[in-house]
Amino acid sequence: MRAWTLHLPPAPGPRPLLLREGFSLWAFLLGPLWLLWQRCWLAAALVLLAELALAQLPGAAGLALPLAFQLLVGWHGRDLLRWTRERQGWRLAQVVLAADEERALARLWARAPALREAWR
Repeated sequence: MRAWTLHLPPAPGPRPLLLREGFSLWAFLLGPLWLLWQRCWLAAALVLLAELALAQLPGAAGLALPLAFQLLVGWHGRDLLRWTRERQGWRLAQVVLAADEERALARLWARAPALREAWR
């Protein structure tokens, strides 16, 4: 079972955002590029600055710490996305446990049938 969070937009129009908890392979591999793709401008800039600073370290620390930092970005990439959406006015509406996105949506719609309309 995975945890999924449902975020509602600040104004009608965009679809709600359903995000799963856990490791993001794309955030780990691409870091700031993945954040830019997700339109997390501030988070992307902060991650890029941290990566550049860590790359300047001499010796073994200059090799190990950037990789460790990328692992952190992979584990917290979706948290950075949630943080950005909260700053933009999105609000956390529901948390649901489900094996996959389809089941998470089914559980959400069973709990709150009005949410189904937001996906159309």
